[in-house]
Amino acid sequence: MMCAAVAQAQQATEMSEADKAVELAKKLANPVAALISVPLQYNYDEFGGANDGASKSVLNIQPIAPFSLGEDWNLITRTIVPLVDQQDFPQEEKNESGLGDITQSFFFSPQAPVGGWILAAGPVGLYPTASEDVLGGEQWGAGPTALALKQSGPWTAGALVNHIWSVAGEDDRADISTTLLQPFLSYIVQKTKTTFGLNSESTYDWEGEAWAIPVNMTVAQMFKIGPQIMQLTLGARYWAESPDNGPEDWGARVGLTFLFPK
Repeated sequence: MMCAAVAQAQQATEMSEADKAVELAKKLANPVAALISVPLQYNYDEFGGANDGASKSVLNIQPIAPFSLGEDWNLITRTIVPLVDQQDFPQEEKNESGLGDITQSFFFSPQAPVGGWILAAGPVGLYPTASEDVLGGEQWGAGPTALALKQSGPWTAGALVNHIWSVAGEDDRADISTTLLQPFLSYIVQKTKTTFGLNSESTYDWEGEAWAIPVNMTVAQMFKIGPQIMQLTLGARYWAESPDNGPEDWGARVGLTFLFPK
């Protein structure tokens, strides 16, 4: 009887740990979850048209930090710090490496779902931090951002949207007026904590009147090394639409996220 009780207790503990892992995977599928994490996301794309043969690599460092605002609300900050490497462009001045412009979003979100939906909204800012002129727009930008998603069992579906206008900057650089539309869908295999994802990080440039529509397909696996919980993401993307002489055909994405649950 004692052995059976110990076995049952061990099984309950293992189930509890498994449940915690699934909950972590679900939080990772939620861009405004109350979870401290540091995603490192690498993207590689090749260009066509007049820029045929050129390539662009971007390592996005994307720390996410939640803050409790009393019993009912959270503030979640999402910062994107891009490290850019551009190679083999016909215009030699474009072949530069360094820091790009930083984007930072501030999401105010109710701690409890509203009618089953997780909702968030707030301001987004664009900072002219590029280390080289060609790696940024030399414009300060601001605008609204919002998100809505629903999680049902292993499924997460939702969309993130923002719009950024330039509000100050260098007079000889183009104004910024860009809309981001990011619908997303993911499915978690609960037994293995593997997440399959599909999204589009579509942008419309109102100044240049051009769409950029990459469709991303990813698979992510959670794992642990010592006490550190991480998630590795591998993916491919297809450029359904891009500006003239922009990226085309297929690109690649690799990500590593460091998790710091409470």
